[in-house]
Amino acid sequence: MNVFFDEEKLEKGEQLSHALCLAIAASNLSIIVLSVDYASSKSCLAELSDIMRRKDTQGHIVLPIFYHVDPSDVRNHGGSFKTSFNHHESNRLPQVQRWKTAFAEVGKLKGWHIEGGKFDRPETEYIKDIVEYVIKKLMSGKLKSASAELVGIDDQKQTILTLIEQEDSRLIGLWGQGGIGKTTLSDVIYNEISYKFEDSCFLLNVREKFKQQGMESLRNELLSKLLNQAIHVHTPSIGSTLIQERLSNKRVLVVLDDVNDSDQIDCFGVKHFGDGSKIIVTSRDRQVLQNGGVDKIHEVKKLNKDDSLQLFSTFAFKLLNPAADFRDLSNKFVDYAQGSPLALKVLGSKLYKKSRKEWESEVDKLKEYDQPKISQILRSSFDDLDEVEKNIFLDIAIFFKGTFRKDVEQILSCCYKGVVSGISNLIDKCLLDSISYVGWISMHDMLQEMGKDIVRKESVDPGKRSRLWSAKDVYQVLSYNKGMINLRVIFFYTPGMFPGKRSAEKLLEDQVDSVSLPDELRYLYWDNCPFKSLSGFNPKNLVVLKLVNGHIEHLWNDDDHQNLVNLREIEVGGCNKLRRIPSLLGAINLEILHCRWCESLVELPCLSHLASLKKLGLTGCDNLKTFPEIPKHFPILELDRTKIEEVPASTEHLVGLRKLCLKNSNVNIVSRNISKLESLRDTDLSHCPMVEFPEIPRSLINLNLSRTQIEEVCLSLDTPSNLQRLNMSGSRVKIVSIKMESLRDLNLSHCPIMEFPEIPRSLRELDLSGTQIKEATLSLDSLNNLQRLTMSFSSIQKLQCNIILFGSREIPTVDVSSPILISETIDWLEMHHCESLKLLSELPPYMEFLDARGCTSLEKVSFADKNSFRDPLDGDVAD
Repeated sequence: MNVFFDEEKLEKGEQLSHALCLAIAASNLSIIVLSVDYASSKSCLAELSDIMRRKDTQGHIVLPIFYHVDPSDVRNHGGSFKTSFNHHESNRLPQVQRWKTAFAEVGKLKGWHIEGGKFDRPETEYIKDIVEYVIKKLMSGKLKSASAELVGIDDQKQTILTLIEQEDSRLIGLWGQGGIGKTTLSDVIYNEISYKFEDSCFLLNVREKFKQQGMESLRNELLSKLLNQAIHVHTPSIGSTLIQERLSNKRVLVVLDDVNDSDQIDCFGVKHFGDGSKIIVTSRDRQVLQNGGVDKIHEVKKLNKDDSLQLFSTFAFKLLNPAADFRDLSNKFVDYAQGSPLALKVLGSKLYKKSRKEWESEVDKLKEYDQPKISQILRSSFDDLDEVEKNIFLDIAIFFKGTFRKDVEQILSCCYKGVVSGISNLIDKCLLDSISYVGWISMHDMLQEMGKDIVRKESVDPGKRSRLWSAKDVYQVLSYNKGMINLRVIFFYTPGMFPGKRSAEKLLEDQVDSVSLPDELRYLYWDNCPFKSLSGFNPKNLVVLKLVNGHIEHLWNDDDHQNLVNLREIEVGGCNKLRRIPSLLGAINLEILHCRWCESLVELPCLSHLASLKKLGLTGCDNLKTFPEIPKHFPILELDRTKIEEVPASTEHLVGLRKLCLKNSNVNIVSRNISKLESLRDTDLSHCPMVEFPEIPRSLINLNLSRTQIEEVCLSLDTPSNLQRLNMSGSRVKIVSIKMESLRDLNLSHCPIMEFPEIPRSLRELDLSGTQIKEATLSLDSLNNLQRLTMSFSSIQKLQCNIILFGSREIPTVDVSSPILISETIDWLEMHHCESLKLLSELPPYMEFLDARGCTSLEKVSFADKNSFRDPLDGDVAD
C-alpha cells in the first residue's frame, strides 16, 4: 500500500497542483481531513475539487474526517467556512463556485466526526478505526486491475459470489485441472468478501502441507487463526465442547486450497462453523468434493480465446494485445496452451523479447506433439534453461520450495555461480514465484512435480541420480552403497513416524554403523540419522549438514578434512552420542553451529577464527566443561545447562558480547575481566553454585543471580555500573547494602534476610516475598521513588509507612503547595498471605492497589492524612 501525504512527498520547486494531481490519479482512495481553516487554503480546495471530480468519474473512494468541525457547516458553508469562501469570492477567483460545490458534496459523505474535548474518545482510537476501515475498504473494493492473474475470471468470480449468497450453499467446491486457476479465483473471492465475516482463513496447499505437517498441525493452524489464540487439539476429531461451541458462534470464511482427500474436509471441523459461514474447497478431483459433502461444485473453466490471447500477451509483450507481426504466432501458442493460465504464463514469459525466428523455432518444437500436454509445454521451458538455472530449479523444486529466498540464495551460492540472477531469471520465466511480503520462494505444484520427475528419469538406479529425497530410495542406496557418483543432495527429513524414520530403524537393525557418501554432496538433511560416523566422507563440497536427533558419535577425522571453505551450517542438536566436534580450522565461512542437547559433548574446537559465525547453540550440553573460544565480535552466548565451572579471564577479548547466559551451569568462578566487556548488557548466572558477587561491567543493565549461593550484596555509590535490574531471588543473601543510584528493580524474594534491606532512593520496584522480615518502617528516604513493594508470603507482622523528610523523626504537616508528590510514594502494595501480619499503618492515602488477601491475623489498616498530599487519581483496593 503506497501512501501519498500531501506536501511532505513533494520535492522543492515542484508545482503543488501538478504533483498532487499525479498522486491522486495514482491512488484508489483519499482521506480528507477537514479542519477549521481548511477552506482558507486555495491549494486544499483545488485538491478537494480534483478528488471529488475523480470520485464522480472514476469511482475514486473518498473518506472525510471532520476534525473539530461540524459536518453541517461543511455541507452548508457555515461557521468559519463562510468567512473563507466570502474572502475567495471578494478576490473574484473563477474557481470558487467549483470549490463550493465540491466542499458541499464532501460534507454529505459518511466519515468520522472528531469533536475533541474531554468527552470525546482519544484520537488514537479514531486512528485505529480509520486504518482498519481503510484496509477493509481497499481489500473489498471492486477496483479494476491490470494484473495478469485476474484476466478472464470476472464471469467465474460472479458465479461463485452468486453461489455464496445462496443460503443452501455453505460448502462450495472449485474443481478443475492443475494450473487452471482455482487458487487465483478463490484468492480473489476471499479478498473481496472476507471483511464481511467475523474471522477468515485461507489455507494454501493443503495437500502438500498435509504431507509435511500432518493433519493435527494443519487443523490447529486453522483453528488458531479463526479463534485468535493458540489451539492444540491432538485427537482425530475436535472433541472439546468448548472449542465446538466457540466455533458455532462464529460466522467465518475459510478457503481450503488443493484438497486431495475427502476426509480432510471433515477433519478441519467445518461442520462446527457458525450459521452463515462459507467454506470454499478447491480440488483437482471431483469425487473428493462429492465425498466431502460439498453443497455446490463449480468447474473452473479454461480461458476463452480472447482472454487467453490477452494473458499470453501480458507476459510475452508486457501489453494487453500482441504485436501486429507476431499475432499469427501468438494465436498458435494460445491454441497449444488450451486455455491453461499456467501454460500461457510460462510460454509468454519464455518468449519475451525473443526474435520472430526464435518464436518460429519454439513452434516447431511444439509441433512434435500432436496435442501438447501442459507438462510438455512446461518441460520445453525447462529445456531452454542454462545448466545453472536447471540445477537451481531442481534444487528448489525438490528441497527448497517454501523456503526464505535469502536462505536459498545463500546456500545455493556455495554450489553455483550467479544464483541471485538465476533465481530472478526463473521468476521472470514464471517457473518460480517469490512471495514478497514473506520473502518465500515458491512454485506451482505442477512445476514441482515436473522437477521431481526429471530427476527420477535421470536413472532407473536411484544411486545414479543427482538428488535423493524419498525414504525408500535413500534406504536402498545407503544400505547397498550403490554408486552415488552423481549424488549432490540428500534430503531425508523424517519427523514423527513417517516412512523415513522406519527406514532409519531398519538400517539400525541391519547394523549399518557408517555410510559411504559421495564427495560431491552439497546438502545433507537427515533427522534421526542412524549412522555412528561419516568417516568415509570428504565434506569439501558440503554447504549444509543437518543431522538432528541422530545416532552420530563423530563426524569426520580432523586430519583428513581441513578444506571446509563451503560449509555454512552444522546442526547436530539432540545427537546424544556425539562427543566432540572436529576441527573447523578450514570452515572460515561457517555461520551456524547448533549442538543443543548433545548430552555427551565434551569438547569443542577453537572457533575464534570464524569471523562469519553468527549463531552458536550449546544449551543442554550437560558434559561440556570448558568455556568455548569464540570470535570477539560474537553478540549472544547461551551456555545454560552445561558443566562449565568458570568464566575465564580470556573473555575480556569478547568486545562484541551483549548477552551471556550460563543459568543452570556449574559456574562458581567469574573472572574480574568480565568487567572489561563494554558491550555486555544482559547476564544470567541463575542456579549456579557461585558464592561471591561478581565484578560487573559499566554497561550491564540486567543481572540475574537467583538461586545462587551468594550471601552478601554490597554495591556502593562508587560502583561503576548502569545496572537497572538485579534478581537475587532464592539465593542465600542475608546482608544487603545497595546505594547504586542506577538500580530500578530489585528482587530479593525467598532470601533468608531478617531485616529490611538498605536500598537506593532510585529504586522503583522491590520484591521481598517469602522473606523472614518481621517489621518494617518506611520513611520518605526509602519511599522517594519506590512505586511497587511486594512482601507476599513473608513473615512480616507490622508495616508502617511514615512520611518523614530525610531522617526527621517527626511527621510534618504538609500543605497543598508542598513539593511532595504522590508519584514519590508507594502506589502498589502486595501483602497477600502474610499470615503473621497484624498492622498496616500510615499507608499513602491515594494508593492505587493494595492486596491483603489471606492475611488471617490482620487487625488494623490505617492511611495517612489526605491533606498531606496533592489530589491524585482515585485507585482500587483489593482485599
